Amino acid sequence: MSRHPLPMRDGVAPSYLYLPEGDWPDMITFLAARFPDVSEASWRERMARHDVVDADGQPLLPSSRFKRGLRIFYYRELEAPETPIPFQEEILHMDEHLVVVDKPHFLPVIPTGRFLHETLLVRLRKTLGEEDLVPIHRLDRETAGVVIFSRNAATRGTYQSMFQKRVIDKEYEALAPRLHGVEFPFSYRSRMVEGDKFFTMKEAEGEPNSETLIDIIEQRGELTLYRLYPHTGRQHQLRVHLSSLGVPIVNDAFYPVALPCKQDDVSQPLQLLARAISFIDPLSGEWREFRSRRTL
Repeated sequence: MSRHPLPMRDGVAPSYLYLPEGDWPDMITFLAARFPDVSEASWRERMARHDVVDADGQPLLPSSRFKRGLRIFYYRELEAPETPIPFQEEILHMDEHLVVVDKPHFLPVIPTGRFLHETLLVRLRKTLGEEDLVPIHRLDRETAGVVIFSRNAATRGTYQSMFQKRVIDKEYEALAPRLHGVEFPFSYRSRMVEGDKFFTMKEAEGEPNSETLIDIIEQRGELTLYRLYPHTGRQHQLRVHLSSLGVPIVNDAFYPVALPCKQDDVSQPLQLLARAISFIDPLSGEWREFRSRRTL
């Protein structure tokens, strides 16, 4: 028996929500108000297929009574078809607790916005047939490299706590213009805050809350292949730090200036790679290291 009243379908596990405070005459009125990007006709079709149910698996109808606190389940669907992302992930390691994956550029880790089936999580659930897969950390859609998933709910919190406690060593590589006038390696620190545009970050005056150790791997003409060790995990930290130093990462569409959305253009991947993750396994006590096989 699934722990959800709806089974995983084509790699997509059901979503759920608890009905909030409010006064709606029926379920269809609430759903249309709560999800303005989903048409009322779409909700009626889903309900007719019995794809919207309560926690007991009982189908909800458009005329069903709205009841605060009721837990409802449904499948996330997209109004428009997805454009296939023409790059493939690679499984680097599997054991009873973890699945470690080498993510390609442009592939989101989890469903979001206009991405559902073309996400790493849903692809893996389809490949492995495991509904309980959960990423224990994230990479930006634009970044390639190592991502770790939990496949065992009993030990998930133990592994997640490693990231919360910052006992994980992360190594990145980035291709960017040559930085002159500094001695490598060096640490760059700054205070990062939310930017002026959606989903961007910027630096501000004040106590630093982000730190990156920056070193050189090799020179490639006017470009440099950098090795980066983030000591903190701020959103877009590596991208902001290199941009602030005057050497933005090649093909960065956000920094130093946010460019118009490229939609489905995958011709210019961000030259940033999560090369490796290493840690002392909290269960076995052994040192573990997982490295990407991709190159910039």
